[in-house]
Amino acid sequence: MPRYEPTEVTGETDGGRSPKRRKAVRYAVPVAVAGVAAATIGLVPAFAGSGSPDLPKISAQDLIAKIAKSDVQQLSGTVRVSTDLGLPSLPGGMAAGGFGGGQGGEKGGHGQDGASAAPQSKLMELASGAHTLRVAADGPEKQRVSIVDKAAEYSLVHNGNEVWAYDSGSNTAVHSTAPDAGRHGTHKRAPKGLPGDLKNATPQDLAKKVLQAAGDTTSVTVDGTARVAGRDAYQLLIKPKQAASTVGSIRVAVDAANGVPLKFTLTPKSGGAAAIDVGYTNVDFAKPAADLFSFTPPKGAKVVDGDKQRATAQREHGKRFKDFGSRKDAKDLRKDFGGLNVIGKGWTSIATIKGAGGGLPSGKDQATAGDAGKFLDSLGEKVSGSFGSGRMFSTRLVNALITDNGTVYVGAVDKQALIHAADAAK
Repeated sequence: MPRYEPTEVTGETDGGRSPKRRKAVRYAVPVAVAGVAAATIGLVPAFAGSGSPDLPKISAQDLIAKIAKSDVQQLSGTVRVSTDLGLPSLPGGMAAGGFGGGQGGEKGGHGQDGASAAPQSKLMELASGAHTLRVAADGPEKQRVSIVDKAAEYSLVHNGNEVWAYDSGSNTAVHSTAPDAGRHGTHKRAPKGLPGDLKNATPQDLAKKVLQAAGDTTSVTVDGTARVAGRDAYQLLIKPKQAASTVGSIRVAVDAANGVPLKFTLTPKSGGAAAIDVGYTNVDFAKPAADLFSFTPPKGAKVVDGDKQRATAQREHGKRFKDFGSRKDAKDLRKDFGGLNVIGKGWTSIATIKGAGGGLPSGKDQATAGDAGKFLDSLGEKVSGSFGSGRMFSTRLVNALITDNGTVYVGAVDKQALIHAADAAK
Protein backbone atom coordinates (compact mmCIF):
# COMPACT_ATOMS: atom_id res chain seq x y z
CA MET A 1 0.00 0.00 0.00
CA PRO A 2 1.34 3.47 -0.80
CA ARG A 3 2.37 5.70 2.05
CA TYR A 4 0.41 8.97 2.06
CA GLU A 5 2.13 12.31 1.62
CA PRO A 6 1.36 15.13 4.03
CA THR A 7 -1.54 17.17 2.73
CA GLU A 8 -2.65 20.55 3.98
CA VAL A 9 -5.88 22.42 4.42
CA THR A 10 -5.00 26.08 4.72
CA GLY A 11 -8.38 27.70 4.18
CA GLU A 12 -6.74 30.76 2.67
CA THR A 13 -9.29 30.89 -0.10
CA ASP A 14 -12.58 29.27 -0.88
CA GLY A 15 -12.10 29.56 -4.59
CA GLY A 16 -12.90 26.33 -6.37
CA ARG A 17 -14.07 24.56 -3.25
CA SER A 18 -17.44 22.93 -3.03
CA PRO A 19 -19.69 23.75 -0.05
CA LYS A 20 -19.21 20.18 1.22
CA ARG A 21 -15.45 20.56 1.12
CA ARG A 22 -15.58 23.86 2.96
CA LYS A 23 -17.83 22.27 5.57
CA ALA A 24 -15.47 19.33 6.00
CA VAL A 25 -12.60 21.52 7.19
CA ARG A 26 -14.66 23.58 9.66
CA TYR A 27 -14.43 21.40 12.70
CA ALA A 28 -12.78 23.46 15.46
CA VAL A 29 -13.36 26.61 17.37
CA PRO A 30 -9.80 27.38 18.45
CA VAL A 31 -10.93 29.53 21.36
CA ALA A 32 -12.32 26.33 22.89
CA VAL A 33 -8.71 25.30 23.41
CA ALA A 34 -8.37 28.07 25.98
CA GLY A 35 -11.49 26.90 27.76
CA VAL A 36 -10.44 23.29 27.82
CA ALA A 37 -6.91 24.12 28.88
CA ALA A 38 -7.86 26.57 31.59
CA ALA A 39 -10.81 24.72 32.99
CA THR A 40 -9.90 21.11 32.97
CA ILE A 41 -8.32 18.29 31.24
CA GLY A 42 -5.12 16.44 30.67
CA LEU A 43 -4.03 12.91 30.17
CA VAL A 44 -0.73 11.08 30.49
CA PRO A 45 0.60 10.10 27.06
CA ALA A 46 -1.00 6.99 25.66
CA PHE A 47 1.36 4.23 24.61
CA ALA A 48 2.00 5.13 20.99
CA GLY A 49 3.67 1.82 20.29
CA SER A 50 6.56 1.32 17.91
CA GLY A 51 6.82 1.85 14.19
CA SER A 52 4.71 3.71 11.68
CA PRO A 53 2.23 1.43 9.92
CA ASP A 54 1.82 1.59 6.16
CA LEU A 55 -1.63 2.96 5.42
CA PRO A 56 -3.39 4.12 2.24
CA LYS A 57 -2.93 7.75 1.28
CA ILE A 58 -5.61 10.06 2.66
CA SER A 59 -6.15 13.81 2.40
CA ALA A 60 -6.65 16.06 5.40
CA GLN A 61 -10.20 16.81 4.23
CA ASP A 62 -11.05 13.12 3.98
CA LEU A 63 -9.54 12.34 7.37
CA ILE A 64 -11.57 15.12 8.99
CA ALA A 65 -14.67 13.80 7.24
CA LYS A 66 -13.83 10.32 8.54
CA ILE A 67 -13.82 11.67 12.10
CA ALA A 68 -17.13 13.45 11.53
CA LYS A 69 -18.79 10.35 10.12
CA SER A 70 -17.59 8.06 12.89
CA ASP A 71 -20.54 6.80 14.88
CA VAL A 72 -18.92 4.36 17.29
CA GLN A 73 -21.22 4.07 20.29
CA GLN A 74 -19.82 0.97 21.99
CA LEU A 75 -16.36 0.91 23.51
CA SER A 76 -14.41 0.26 26.68
CA GLY A 77 -10.84 0.96 27.60
CA THR A 78 -8.30 2.87 29.64
CA VAL A 79 -7.41 6.51 29.08
CA ARG A 80 -4.27 8.14 30.42
CA VAL A 81 -4.40 11.86 31.12
CA SER A 82 -1.54 14.30 31.66
CA THR A 83 -1.90 18.05 32.09
CA ASP A 84 0.98 20.49 32.46
CA LEU A 85 -0.48 23.97 32.11
CA GLY A 86 2.16 25.67 34.21
CA LEU A 87 -0.31 26.71 36.88
CA PRO A 88 1.26 28.51 39.84
CA SER A 89 1.66 26.94 43.25
CA LEU A 90 -0.54 28.29 46.01
CA PRO A 91 0.37 28.78 49.68
CA GLY A 92 0.68 25.63 51.72
CA GLY A 93 1.97 23.56 48.83
CA MET A 94 -1.42 23.36 47.11
CA ALA A 95 -1.07 23.35 43.37
CA ALA A 96 -3.47 25.45 41.40
CA GLY A 97 -5.92 23.15 39.75
CA GLY A 98 -5.92 20.79 42.67
CA PHE A 99 -8.91 22.42 44.32
CA GLY A 100 -11.41 19.98 45.59
CA GLY A 101 -8.94 17.17 45.46
CA GLY A 102 -8.33 14.54 48.05
CA GLN A 103 -10.55 12.23 49.96
CA GLY A 104 -13.72 12.85 51.79
CA GLY A 105 -14.93 12.50 55.35
CA GLU A 106 -12.56 11.78 58.19
CA LYS A 107 -10.16 10.13 55.80
CA GLY A 108 -8.97 13.47 54.57
CA GLY A 109 -11.91 14.75 52.66
CA HIS A 110 -13.53 17.99 51.77
CA GLY A 111 -17.07 19.19 51.81
CA GLN A 112 -20.23 17.53 52.97
CA ASP A 113 -23.56 16.41 51.53
CA GLY A 114 -21.98 14.73 48.54
CA ALA A 115 -19.52 17.49 47.61
CA SER A 116 -16.66 15.00 47.34
CA ALA A 117 -18.68 12.95 44.84
CA ALA A 118 -19.70 15.92 42.69
CA PRO A 119 -18.25 15.77 39.14
CA GLN A 120 -17.14 19.41 39.35
CA SER A 121 -14.64 18.67 42.13
CA LYS A 122 -13.13 15.83 40.10
CA LEU A 123 -12.79 18.03 37.05
CA MET A 124 -10.61 20.37 39.08
CA GLU A 125 -8.34 17.46 39.96
CA LEU A 126 -7.92 16.66 36.26
CA ALA A 127 -6.62 20.18 35.64
CA SER A 128 -3.11 19.16 36.67
CA GLY A 129 -0.89 16.13 36.95
CA ALA A 130 -1.39 12.60 35.67
CA HIS A 131 -4.51 10.48 35.95
CA THR A 132 -5.88 7.15 34.76
CA LEU A 133 -9.48 6.79 33.61
CA ARG A 134 -11.44 3.66 32.79
CA VAL A 135 -14.25 4.36 30.34
CA ALA A 136 -17.12 2.38 28.84
CA ALA A 137 -20.09 3.29 26.64
CA ASP A 138 -23.00 1.39 25.16
CA GLY A 139 -25.01 3.90 23.17
CA PRO A 140 -26.54 7.14 24.49
CA GLU A 141 -28.22 5.43 27.45
CA LYS A 142 -25.23 3.78 29.14
CA GLN A 143 -21.87 5.30 30.01
CA ARG A 144 -19.36 4.89 32.80
CA VAL A 145 -16.12 6.68 33.65
CA SER A 146 -13.91 5.92 36.65
CA ILE A 147 -10.96 7.98 37.79
CA VAL A 148 -8.47 5.60 39.38
CA ASP A 149 -6.03 7.02 41.91
CA LYS A 150 -3.61 5.23 44.19
CA ALA A 151 -5.74 5.59 47.30
CA ALA A 152 -9.29 5.86 45.93
CA GLU A 153 -11.56 5.58 42.93
CA TYR A 154 -14.27 7.89 41.68
CA SER A 155 -17.00 6.60 39.35
CA LEU A 156 -19.77 8.27 37.39
CA VAL A 157 -22.35 5.84 36.01
CA HIS A 158 -25.26 6.65 33.69
CA ASN A 159 -27.80 3.93 32.99
CA GLY A 160 -31.10 4.96 31.41
CA ASN A 161 -32.75 7.58 33.61
CA GLU A 162 -30.39 7.07 36.56
CA VAL A 163 -27.04 8.66 37.30
CA TRP A 164 -24.77 7.59 40.17
CA ALA A 165 -21.60 9.37 41.30
CA TYR A 166 -19.47 7.55 43.87
CA ASP A 167 -16.32 8.61 45.71
CA SER A 168 -14.65 5.70 47.49
CA GLY A 169 -12.43 8.01 49.54
CA SER A 170 -15.40 9.46 51.42
CA ASN A 171 -17.63 6.42 50.76
CA THR A 172 -20.27 8.83 49.44
CA ALA A 173 -22.72 8.22 46.59
CA VAL A 174 -24.93 10.80 44.88
CA HIS A 175 -28.02 9.49 43.09
CA SER A 176 -29.79 11.63 40.49
CA THR A 177 -32.39 11.38 37.77
CA ALA A 178 -30.90 11.95 34.33
CA PRO A 179 -31.90 15.27 32.72
CA ASP A 180 -35.11 15.08 30.65
CA ALA A 181 -36.00 11.67 32.12
CA GLY A 182 -39.20 13.03 33.62
CA ARG A 183 -40.45 14.34 30.28
CA HIS A 184 -39.21 11.67 27.93
CA GLY A 185 -38.92 8.58 30.09
CA THR A 186 -35.26 8.17 29.19
CA HIS A 187 -32.24 10.39 29.06
CA LYS A 188 -32.19 12.02 25.63
CA ARG A 189 -29.27 14.40 26.02
CA ALA A 190 -26.53 12.03 27.07
CA PRO A 191 -23.40 12.34 24.96
CA LYS A 192 -22.17 9.31 23.08
CA GLY A 193 -18.87 9.18 24.91
CA LEU A 194 -19.13 10.06 28.59
CA PRO A 195 -21.82 11.49 30.83
CA GLY A 196 -22.29 14.90 32.36
CA ASP A 197 -19.43 17.18 33.30
CA LEU A 198 -16.77 14.58 32.45
CA LYS A 199 -17.85 14.32 28.81
CA ASN A 200 -14.71 16.16 27.65
CA ALA A 201 -12.26 13.64 29.08
CA THR A 202 -11.69 11.46 26.00
CA PRO A 203 -9.62 12.08 22.87
CA GLN A 204 -12.66 12.05 20.58
CA ASP A 205 -14.46 14.76 22.57
CA LEU A 206 -11.40 17.00 22.65
CA ALA A 207 -10.81 16.47 18.94
CA LYS A 208 -14.38 17.45 18.06
CA LYS A 209 -14.00 20.69 19.99
CA VAL A 210 -10.83 21.60 18.15
CA LEU A 211 -11.90 20.43 14.68
CA GLN A 212 -14.93 22.65 14.24
CA ALA A 213 -13.59 25.50 12.12
CA ALA A 214 -10.17 25.28 10.51
CA GLY A 215 -10.84 28.25 8.23
CA ASP A 216 -8.16 30.71 7.22
CA THR A 217 -6.53 30.82 10.67
CA THR A 218 -5.40 27.19 10.70
CA SER A 219 -3.15 24.77 8.84
CA VAL A 220 -4.32 21.15 8.87
CA THR A 221 -2.16 18.34 7.51
CA VAL A 222 -1.95 14.57 7.59
CA ASP A 223 1.46 13.98 9.13
CA GLY A 224 2.55 10.39 9.54
CA THR A 225 1.05 7.29 11.08
CA ALA A 226 1.28 5.71 14.51
CA ARG A 227 0.26 2.73 16.59
CA VAL A 228 -1.93 3.81 19.51
CA ALA A 229 -3.43 1.31 21.94
CA GLY A 230 -2.47 -1.44 19.51
CA ARG A 231 -4.36 0.10 16.58
CA ASP A 232 -3.21 1.67 13.31
CA ALA A 233 -3.81 5.40 13.19
CA TYR A 234 -3.32 8.42 10.97
CA GLN A 235 -1.93 11.57 12.59
CA LEU A 236 -3.75 14.82 11.97
CA LEU A 237 -1.56 17.87 12.65
CA ILE A 238 -3.27 21.19 13.39
CA LYS A 239 -1.28 24.43 13.62
CA PRO A 240 -2.48 28.00 14.18
CA LYS A 241 -1.37 30.52 11.57
CA GLN A 242 -1.87 33.49 13.86
CA ALA A 243 1.45 34.48 15.42
CA ALA A 244 -0.04 35.69 18.70
CA SER A 245 -1.46 32.26 19.59
CA THR A 246 0.22 30.40 22.46
CA VAL A 247 -0.71 27.06 20.89
CA GLY A 248 2.14 25.46 18.95
CA SER A 249 0.31 22.47 17.52
CA ILE A 250 -2.38 19.89 18.15
CA ARG A 251 -1.83 16.31 17.03
CA VAL A 252 -4.77 13.92 16.83
CA ALA A 253 -4.19 10.20 16.20
CA VAL A 254 -7.23 8.88 14.30
CA ASP A 255 -8.14 5.19 14.14
CA ALA A 256 -7.61 4.18 10.52
CA ALA A 257 -10.48 1.69 10.60
CA ASN A 258 -13.33 3.57 12.27
CA GLY A 259 -12.30 7.24 12.52
CA VAL A 260 -12.30 7.42 16.32
CA PRO A 261 -9.64 9.79 17.72
CA LEU A 262 -7.34 7.68 19.89
CA LYS A 263 -4.96 10.33 21.15
CA PHE A 264 -5.00 14.13 21.51
CA THR A 265 -1.81 16.09 22.18
CA LEU A 266 -1.59 19.88 22.54
CA THR A 267 1.89 21.39 22.62
CA PRO A 268 2.49 25.06 23.54
CA LYS A 269 4.39 27.31 21.16
CA SER A 270 6.96 27.81 23.90
CA GLY A 271 7.93 24.14 23.55
CA GLY A 272 8.62 21.56 26.20
CA ALA A 273 6.29 18.79 27.30
CA ALA A 274 2.74 18.63 26.03
CA ALA A 275 0.34 20.85 27.96
CA ILE A 276 -2.52 18.42 27.37
CA ASP A 277 -1.98 14.79 26.40
CA VAL A 278 -5.00 12.48 26.27
CA GLY A 279 -4.89 8.98 24.89
CA TYR A 280 -6.17 5.45 25.10
CA THR A 281 -3.66 2.91 26.38
CA ASN A 282 -6.07 0.15 25.46
CA VAL A 283 -9.47 0.20 23.75
CA ASP A 284 -12.05 -2.37 22.67
CA PHE A 285 -14.93 -1.51 20.34
CA ALA A 286 -17.00 -4.56 21.28
CA LYS A 287 -20.19 -4.25 23.36
CA PRO A 288 -19.20 -3.76 27.03
CA ALA A 289 -20.52 -6.10 29.70
CA ALA A 290 -23.93 -5.00 30.98
CA ASP A 291 -22.86 -5.11 34.64
CA LEU A 292 -20.44 -2.22 34.03
CA PHE A 293 -23.46 0.09 34.03
CA SER A 294 -25.07 -1.28 37.17
CA PHE A 295 -24.29 0.36 40.48
CA THR A 296 -25.27 -0.44 44.05
CA PRO A 297 -23.86 1.69 46.88
CA PRO A 298 -21.44 -0.27 49.08
CA LYS A 299 -22.53 -1.16 52.59
CA GLY A 300 -22.16 1.80 54.92
CA ALA A 301 -21.97 4.35 52.11
CA LYS A 302 -23.60 7.73 52.61
CA VAL A 303 -26.24 8.15 49.89
CA VAL A 304 -27.18 11.69 48.89
CA ASP A 305 -30.29 12.62 46.88
CA GLY A 306 -28.90 14.66 44.02
CA ASP A 307 -32.36 15.71 42.82
CA LYS A 308 -33.10 17.32 46.17
CA GLN A 309 -29.73 19.08 46.07
CA ARG A 310 -30.55 20.43 42.61
CA ALA A 311 -34.01 21.57 43.74
CA THR A 312 -32.49 23.39 46.70
CA ALA A 313 -29.97 25.08 44.43
CA GLN A 314 -32.76 26.14 42.08
CA ARG A 315 -34.65 27.71 44.94
CA GLU A 316 -31.55 29.55 46.09
CA HIS A 317 -30.32 30.66 42.71
CA GLY A 318 -33.54 30.74 40.72
CA LYS A 319 -34.13 29.79 37.14
CA ARG A 320 -30.67 30.92 36.16
CA PHE A 321 -29.14 27.85 37.81
CA LYS A 322 -31.56 25.54 36.02
CA ASP A 323 -30.91 27.08 32.63
CA PHE A 324 -27.20 27.68 33.04
CA GLY A 325 -25.61 27.63 29.63
CA SER A 326 -28.73 28.82 27.79
CA ARG A 327 -28.58 31.89 25.58
CA LYS A 328 -30.78 33.82 28.02
CA ASP A 329 -28.49 32.91 30.91
CA ALA A 330 -25.46 34.05 28.92
CA LYS A 331 -27.10 37.48 28.58
CA ASP A 332 -27.74 37.58 32.32
CA LEU A 333 -24.13 36.63 32.98
CA ARG A 334 -22.88 39.41 30.73
CA LYS A 335 -25.15 41.84 32.55
CA ASP A 336 -23.86 40.71 35.95
CA PHE A 337 -20.27 41.21 34.92
CA GLY A 338 -21.00 44.59 33.40
CA GLY A 339 -20.12 43.33 29.92
CA LEU A 340 -18.77 40.02 28.65
CA ASN A 341 -17.52 40.11 25.09
CA VAL A 342 -15.18 38.26 22.72
CA ILE A 343 -12.91 40.22 20.40
CA GLY A 344 -10.71 38.94 17.59
CA LYS A 345 -11.17 35.65 15.80
CA GLY A 346 -9.82 32.14 15.61
CA TRP A 347 -6.91 31.20 17.82
CA THR A 348 -6.37 34.80 18.94
CA SER A 349 -9.89 35.37 20.27
CA ILE A 350 -9.83 37.28 23.55
CA ALA A 351 -12.62 37.26 26.12
CA THR A 352 -13.16 40.57 27.89
CA ILE A 353 -15.09 41.07 31.11
CA LYS A 354 -15.77 44.54 32.48
CA GLY A 355 -16.27 45.27 36.14
CA ALA A 356 -15.12 41.85 37.36
CA GLY A 357 -14.50 42.59 41.00
CA GLY A 358 -13.53 46.26 40.99
CA GLY A 359 -9.90 45.83 40.03
CA LEU A 360 -6.72 45.01 41.90
CA PRO A 361 -4.89 47.04 44.54
CA SER A 362 -2.15 49.28 43.16
CA GLY A 363 -0.05 52.21 44.31
CA LYS A 364 -1.02 53.41 47.80
CA ASP A 365 -3.83 50.87 47.89
CA GLN A 366 -1.34 48.07 47.35
CA ALA A 367 0.93 49.43 50.04
CA THR A 368 -1.89 49.13 52.51
CA ALA A 369 -2.91 45.73 51.17
CA GLY A 370 0.09 44.13 52.87
CA ASP A 371 0.21 40.38 52.47
CA ALA A 372 -2.52 40.45 49.85
CA GLY A 373 -0.37 42.62 47.61
CA LYS A 374 2.67 40.41 48.11
CA PHE A 375 0.56 37.37 47.24
CA LEU A 376 -0.57 39.02 44.00
CA ASP A 377 3.04 39.89 43.21
CA SER A 378 3.94 36.20 43.51
CA LEU A 379 1.26 35.23 41.00
CA GLY A 380 1.24 37.97 38.38
CA GLU A 381 3.58 40.57 36.96
CA LYS A 382 2.80 44.28 36.82
CA VAL A 383 2.23 45.64 33.31
CA SER A 384 1.23 48.99 31.88
CA GLY A 385 0.21 50.63 28.64
CA SER A 386 -1.97 53.43 27.35
CA PHE A 387 -4.86 51.58 29.05
CA GLY A 388 -3.25 52.28 32.41
CA SER A 389 -1.81 49.52 34.58
CA GLY A 390 -2.70 46.06 35.79
CA ARG A 391 -1.36 42.57 36.37
CA MET A 392 -0.64 39.75 33.97
CA PHE A 393 -1.35 36.18 35.11
CA SER A 394 0.17 33.48 32.94
CA THR A 395 0.16 29.75 32.30
CA ARG A 396 1.81 27.85 29.46
CA LEU A 397 -1.31 28.32 27.33
CA VAL A 398 -3.59 30.98 28.77
CA ASN A 399 -2.72 34.54 29.73
CA ALA A 400 -5.00 36.92 31.61
CA LEU A 401 -4.66 40.68 32.09
CA ILE A 402 -6.60 42.25 34.95
CA THR A 403 -6.50 46.03 34.80
CA ASP A 404 -6.60 48.20 37.89
CA ASN A 405 -10.11 49.32 36.95
CA GLY A 406 -11.38 45.75 36.98
CA THR A 407 -11.48 44.80 33.29
CA VAL A 408 -10.28 41.30 32.45
CA TYR A 409 -8.72 40.22 29.13
CA VAL A 410 -8.06 36.49 28.78
CA GLY A 411 -7.16 34.16 25.94
CA ALA A 412 -4.72 31.59 24.56
CA VAL A 413 -2.62 34.46 23.26
CA ASP A 414 0.70 36.03 24.19
CA LYS A 415 0.93 38.82 26.73
CA GLN A 416 1.47 41.59 24.19
CA ALA A 417 -1.76 40.68 22.42
CA LEU A 418 -3.68 41.28 25.65
CA ILE A 419 -1.97 44.62 26.21
CA HIS A 420 -2.79 45.67 22.63
CA ALA A 421 -6.42 44.67 23.18
CA ALA A 422 -6.59 46.74 26.37
CA ASP A 423 -4.96 49.72 24.65
CA ALA A 424 -7.39 49.49 21.72
CA ALA A 425 -10.37 49.42 24.09
CA LYS A 426 -9.29 52.57 25.93
